[in-house]
Amino acid sequence: MGKSLYSLMLMDEVVEEIDKLALRLGTNRSNLVNQILAEHVSVSTPEKQIDSIFRQMEELISRSTDLVPLVTPNQLSMSVKSSLKYKYKPTVRYTVQLYRTPEDAVGELTVNFRSQSTGLLNGIARFFMLWKQLEDYYLQGIFEPGTIRYQLSESRFVRTIAVPKGRTYSAEDLSKGISDYVTFFDKAMKHYLAGMLTERDLELQYSRYLNSNNYLI
Repeated sequence: MGKSLYSLMLMDEVVEEIDKLALRLGTNRSNLVNQILAEHVSVSTPEKQIDSIFRQMEELISRSTDLVPLVTPNQLSMSVKSSLKYKYKPTVRYTVQLYRTPEDAVGELTVNFRSQSTGLLNGIARFFMLWKQLEDYYLQGIFEPGTIRYQLSESRFVRTIAVPKGRTYSAEDLSKGISDYVTFFDKAMKHYLAGMLTERDLELQYSRYLNSNNYLI
């Protein structure tokens, strides 16, 4: 859906209230007016579609006792919080961003982690690297080349979100695929850092995840 510049004559009082509402919703005047008009004429905008995906994800992820979804209406991203069972319970934040006009990828997942513990940071960095190595190997042929991209550091993991080649996903499929991925990633990371999974165990669990999941991202 493209956007063009239009000139409208609006009452100052209306614009003032629109601006107040836009501020409360964390958006801007143009986007809010577009959303209001689209809803009035029953047009489904990318923002509405993304909001629907996030609402479904919120419901799915809320079923886990380890994850807390944080959804703000009319935004292109949502967050999920998790805590490691470690001294001081350091927080892990997952941020899912969906692109308004997707091309080869539909969005990206960012995992941010903070800790003063060098040992824990090294463990996190090692897990991120192992995860990328597993996906480099097991996802060959499932996605178009170059659609799954990564950025890695000792406390940050960024991965694009894409749809397998030749597949068409509904909003419900995408919601489930992202929710399952975040939930599995979080559980695997916690078990690995707790010493409950060896590298071989992690590979076996990842392989089972792929084989049992109909909605990959």
